[in-house]
Amino acid sequence: MSARDIDWDGVRLHVVTGKGGTGKTTVAAALALALAAGGKKVLLVEVEGRQGIAQVFDTPPLPYEERKIAVAPGGGDVYALAVDPEEAMLEYVEMFYGMRRAGKALNKIGLVDFATTIAPGLRDVLVTGKTSEAVRRRDKSGRRVYDAVVMDAPPTGRITRFLNVTSEVAGLARIGPVKNHADLVRGVVASPETAVHFVTLLEEMPVQETLDGVESLRAANLPVGGIFINMVRPELLPKTALDAAAKNSFDPAELALGLKAAGLADGPADASAIAEALAAEIAEHARRTSLERRERRALARAKSPRYDLPLLTDGADLAGLHELAQAIRAQGAA
Repeated sequence: MSARDIDWDGVRLHVVTGKGGTGKTTVAAALALALAAGGKKVLLVEVEGRQGIAQVFDTPPLPYEERKIAVAPGGGDVYALAVDPEEAMLEYVEMFYGMRRAGKALNKIGLVDFATTIAPGLRDVLVTGKTSEAVRRRDKSGRRVYDAVVMDAPPTGRITRFLNVTSEVAGLARIGPVKNHADLVRGVVASPETAVHFVTLLEEMPVQETLDGVESLRAANLPVGGIFINMVRPELLPKTALDAAAKNSFDPAELALGLKAAGLADGPADASAIAEALAAEIAEHARRTSLERRERRALARAKSPRYDLPLLTDGADLAGLHELAQAIRAQGAA
């Protein structure tokens, strides 16, 4: 695979969303590792205040500063930032009004809570604005500071509203710094440099939320990325056996004979008992496989690239993240 033979060449902001429980943060972390491989520099941003990134990488809670947390294969670096809306508000006040000291004083009496109460959506503008600034940032030589930015975003149910910052602040200001700031954010989020990826499981509710999320983003003219199918379990039996079990035509007696012939049972009664237990497991595996195939067909309706990520039997530790990152790169997603 060449350096440019990837699905998201040219994308610099990767927004990762998904229904709770699908492994959204884990996939965002693995994507950051995959993008950083080969000497790149990637920023992984958390915007919900859960310290999920710190948990995934098994590090202390992240401060409101960009900090290196991992080395990718080939020498790339992954930095992380946990965006704090209060600190982002202070930066905003200083940037546009030169009032950081006053902002600190106001913050002590609940500046952020007050501002976001009278201006719904402003909190989202602040955290997405910090991410957008990292995407645009350049060093003194004019080079991009980060090759890519990955955002561990809110869940699928509110991702469109979270990203659609222009409409969120439309009633707040039609001119001035707030409007300009929102327009800058929208200029990044709605551009071809951004892709919103979905994380799902092969289960009915996460799949339906993914399809609804894709439709909602497209209706808002926001850029839909790929679909990461997480925790994929392999089909352990041939299709003929699975089809027979699904139709209740699998014969445990044949399995018992096979167990006896292979010397895996002490006698007819033992072979029969083992065969009955195995037949029940096979039937359950066949049922689950049938459901997963159905959900795959449903996901195809989204007409977005899909990537399978394996179930990590040993958990999502650092080794597991590298395994997922390798799978992401092998499928051309990074």
